[in-house]
Amino acid sequence: MDQSLIKRKSAKFIRAIDSASEMQSWFALNPHAIGVAMVGRSNVGKSTLINSLFGNKTARTSKTPGRTQKINIFVFTLEGDDEKEFYLYDLPGYGFAEVSKAMLKNWKDLMASFFTYMTPMTLLFNLQDARNPNQKSDQGFYDYLNVDKLEVYLIFNKMDKLKKQKERAALNKLKPKIYEQFKKVRQIFFVSAEKKDGTEPLESALVSYLHKMDLTVNLE
Repeated sequence: MDQSLIKRKSAKFIRAIDSASEMQSWFALNPHAIGVAMVGRSNVGKSTLINSLFGNKTARTSKTPGRTQKINIFVFTLEGDDEKEFYLYDLPGYGFAEVSKAMLKNWKDLMASFFTYMTPMTLLFNLQDARNPNQKSDQGFYDYLNVDKLEVYLIFNKMDKLKKQKERAALNKLKPKIYEQFKKVRQIFFVSAEKKDGTEPLESALVSYLHKMDLTVNLE
């Protein structure tokens, strides 16, 4: 099948969810939803990557880590097909310590609901900072995931911040260890969302996944 691209600026915000029960209800009403969920430590450049892939101003960027505590849901389309809509889930960041206990509990409940009730046609993009990869909070997040059929694409962002070749080489050497340690990781990408370097292979992989899931749903 022709590997189209994401139609820029097609992403439309439809709702923000901040409770576990509301998240469960949303998936119950959308059992065949196909899409991608974005998650990573706070301040890892998630909003910048979303804007790079889907068009400027799709997601808000903030200089305050831990600001987003809701799951923001968008619909988007691919080039050449405005009829078929896919979903983008912008998940709140993890690993930000300076939040209240109540806020942390709500985050855990909300995220647990998302990963418990999400459709099996949802791809997870996990973003990490290329300068500080595989932190304890990242490892803890993978321990937290217990979805059997979940596919994860690990994205090392801010590659432009690595000025020395040895830093890039050291990051590349992590790949075998990551594949061994985190079985859910199917592909690893190195990008700079700000510079839009390395985003084309990532976009191609996402579109391929969406086409595959769409075909699977249509055959059922």
